[in-house]
Amino acid sequence: MSAFIQQLPALIGVVIGALGSYLAVVRSDRARARTEWAARWEERRLAMYSDYARAVKKSVTLAYRVASHLGNDPHPHPLSLAEAEPLLTEAALARDPSGEALLMLGSPQVVDKARAWVVVVMEMERFLRAGRREPEAWQRLLERQRTAREGYYAAVRADLELPPGHPARRPLPGVPQPAGGQR
Repeated sequence: MSAFIQQLPALIGVVIGALGSYLAVVRSDRARARTEWAARWEERRLAMYSDYARAVKKSVTLAYRVASHLGNDPHPHPLSLAEAEPLLTEAALARDPSGEALLMLGSPQVVDKARAWVVVVMEMERFLRAGRREPEAWQRLLERQRTAREGYYAAVRADLELPPGHPARRPLPGVPQPAGGQR
């Protein structure tokens, strides 16, 4: 029994060491799992934010083309409202699923900025459906759309903790710019 008592401190040390090692591994695994989970959700949010932007931008591009047909915009590929109507409807319908995903997964700030952007896009569509030929009013709408889009992108970058992005306002070399600047 005395030999057992003499080795008891060593046995206790082994048990404490094994327990400590086990707890360290468990804690490390949990931290890694949390980091991986956060990274997966961040990737999903980025994809969802990108999908929404792509859907809205499709509507904007169609609006530029119709505005060009009406003489309001210098877009090089004009499209009549009659030809664009099914495409505009399709683009609006494509915004809905990505908008719902945005409502579920997006931060409140991003959702607010997305709403502001799409409201301006819908105003652009109403402007065109009314057949208005007012280049100055169209340019004001374009400026509001650009500002709303920049607000959306800034909110996305803030939510995902990304560095500030490019404002997309620099002129392209050798490309004549419309009176309102970049798209």
